[in-house]
Amino acid sequence: MGERRGLLLVYTGNGKGKTSAAIGTAFRAVGQGLKVLMVQFIKGSWHYGELDAGKMLGDSFQIRVTGRGFVKIGTEKPGPEDVELAERGWTEAVAAMHSGAYDMVILDEVNYAIHYGMLSAERVVADLRARPEHLHVICTGRNAHPLLVEAADLVSDIREIKHHYKKGVKAQRGIEY
Repeated sequence: MGERRGLLLVYTGNGKGKTSAAIGTAFRAVGQGLKVLMVQFIKGSWHYGELDAGKMLGDSFQIRVTGRGFVKIGTEKPGPEDVELAERGWTEAVAAMHSGAYDMVILDEVNYAIHYGMLSAERVVADLRARPEHLHVICTGRNAHPLLVEAADLVSDIREIKHHYKKGVKAQRGIEY
């Protein structure tokens, strides 16, 4: 057992399972007595199973939902309300990282917030570099910014090979939510 060093992990790619990988890592951390906070940047409009499961772990695993749901993308830019919620979520996340209350902070779907221009990649990476040295951070979402990838200690690119949606199978309880 070496000295504890906070790691920056990034789970990205077009495949399903980035948030699930982060939650799996969080459960491992909780099992080792660590305290974990998950800040969800985009999710918010559905009722996700992880919200209830997280409560079962008591104070060891907390989830804060800061988004209002899926953000419209394409030729449109995210609405001002979405940008404001992302900014507020980031401010909360940075405060949590420096609070001393957590050993791990998961920034769920922060990659989308950066990709959609709701948060600056330079600012996010600078804040992550300035975090306490013992704090583990996990960033999830597609399209991880090159600056974040460069700063990370571990990057997993989760790619889709096959997905049941393409056969017309809708989102399933316990799998997608």
